[in-house]
Amino acid sequence: MRNIFHAGLLLVLAAPIGCFPSSSTSDTSASSTSGSDDATPRETVGKTTQNVLDLEQALSEGAVPASTKIESKNPLMINAEAYRTSVGKIGGMGVEHAIQLRNAQSIQDPKPLTHEVFMAEIIKKGQPDGIRLPMLPYYQEYTWDQKNQKLVVVDFPARIEEREKQR
Repeated sequence: MRNIFHAGLLLVLAAPIGCFPSSSTSDTSASSTSGSDDATPRETVGKTTQNVLDLEQALSEGAVPASTKIESKNPLMINAEAYRTSVGKIGGMGVEHAIQLRNAQSIQDPKPLTHEVFMAEIIKKGQPDGIRLPMLPYYQEYTWDQKNQKLVVVDFPARIEEREKQR
């Protein structure tokens, strides 16, 4: 019981350190779905991305929908799972709001967004008024589900396997 208390105390004291963005807030937008570079962990706290893949293409390349459950029994891993899940949900909420604004401003009946239109009108990659999504861990990516018109987070199990081989 005492060890759990000390681990929790350490986490509470160490957590604020990771809450402040580093001096370089680079946008790590470029990301492919295969290769050993994808298995390299990337900084997530304070980092953003505008990289959103097409869901159908990502699924064909081995992606699986990411779990939104927090199932870990390890107190340190619970925080990591909660952060990862929250980041994906918050990114989805921001995109949903932008789509609602777009649809409200449309004079005509708004049509469903293809991946290309979604990137141009909602994410606005490379534009100052574009949406910058919170960075996900190296084995996850944002994808656009054209059928359901939603932002979806997917896992790439092959990246996790490749990372385990590198260790």
